[in-house]
Amino acid sequence: MRLKRKEVVVACWLVKTEPAAYAWADLVRDRKTAWTGVRNFLARNNLRAMAKGDLCLVYHSVSEKAVVGTARVVRAAYPDPTARDGDWSCVDLAPALAFKSPVTLAQIKADPALRDMVLLRQPRLSVCPVTRAEYQRVAELGGNA
Repeated sequence: MRLKRKEVVVACWLVKTEPAAYAWADLVRDRKTAWTGVRNFLARNNLRAMAKGDLCLVYHSVSEKAVVGTARVVRAAYPDPTARDGDWSCVDLAPALAFKSPVTLAQIKADPALRDMVLLRQPRLSVCPVTRAEYQRVAELGGNA
């Protein structure tokens, strides 16, 4: 009897970080981090939907407003150790690839292929889904496709 290999479906996400608090360079230096501190229910549910192997665009918010690289989920959702109250989750991320050039929010807004990104429709959401096509387009703009 021959077993069919189960197809692995990799989802894509965008995670935001304030570079003054935890920047891309910190993730590269640390090689892995727990993505903690998310205190929005929709963002928390997005973290809980992540699976090991999923891909994430890493977005520097506040000062830079640009996607600077990609990360991979290396541990699926578990209880956030920084949470004092409530039912919060985190995932572990590891750096995958730094972009040759950051992809700014202005570039994303100007690109017709990216006009429906959740980043643009719900700009305050810190963890949001990204379609495979959107992920590929942002990677192209960053010089890494």
